[in-house]
Amino acid sequence: MPFVRVRDITVHYLLEGPEDAPVVMFSNSLGTSLAIWDTQAASLRAKYRVLRYDTRGHGLTDAPDAGDAGYSMEQLADDAIALIQALGLKRVTLCGLSVGGMLGQNLAAKAPEFLNGLILCDTAAHMNPAVWNERIAIANKTNSLESLADATLVRWFTPPFHQSNPEAIKGIRNMFVRTPVAGYVGCSHAIRRMDLREDDKKITTPTLIIVGEQDPATTVAEARELHEAIKGSKLVIVPQAAHIVPIEQGGAVTKAITEFLGR
Repeated sequence: MPFVRVRDITVHYLLEGPEDAPVVMFSNSLGTSLAIWDTQAASLRAKYRVLRYDTRGHGLTDAPDAGDAGYSMEQLADDAIALIQALGLKRVTLCGLSVGGMLGQNLAAKAPEFLNGLILCDTAAHMNPAVWNERIAIANKTNSLESLADATLVRWFTPPFHQSNPEAIKGIRNMFVRTPVAGYVGCSHAIRRMDLREDDKKITTPTLIIVGEQDPATTVAEARELHEAIKGSKLVIVPQAAHIVPIEQGGAVTKAITEFLGR
């Protein structure tokens, strides 16, 4: 099981595929792990070097308690840069979902020399801080993510997916509630404080934006804002999908990513 020391944390990662192939790096969303990219990794690793990792505070990666300050988006982006360097990689196409896409925006703006491409899935440049204040307060008060789980799963998947995949929903709920509170709260602070709109104006890396048509968390409207801000970007709206689009519509997301990589 691969682990590596990156800055002040030990990071869990998986690196698969031909050693001399172009690298595609996947970054997970808040409250999940690298497992959300299973479908995409299975398809891509025959032709590409596929790097998945658990973001700071998630999965098997360290979850340091940052107190009232929490983490920052710059810190999360610096983790990704340091992982690329620690593994001896030069340039990657970075694909991030939600907070993974947020750190990707920051990385692309300040360190484009590490990127061949950028894929932003169901993400945004800024969000309502009040929403995150409430979630942080609940997680801290209860020292648990249990009370946040049901509402989160409603945002993450459409009703038809809930109805037809009850066991998957149960497993994904387990993944969410087992996320360390310190990691969830730390990343929530980063999201609450972020404003990446100026960063997006600086991005020159070829960029693909993917969004679930029914995503209530990071909406199609917010994806269109990203599309307008990042010059030359491509926007793909995925039908019958909410926030965790690489799971709900894995085939459509894999197709969009494969076409972008083959550009």
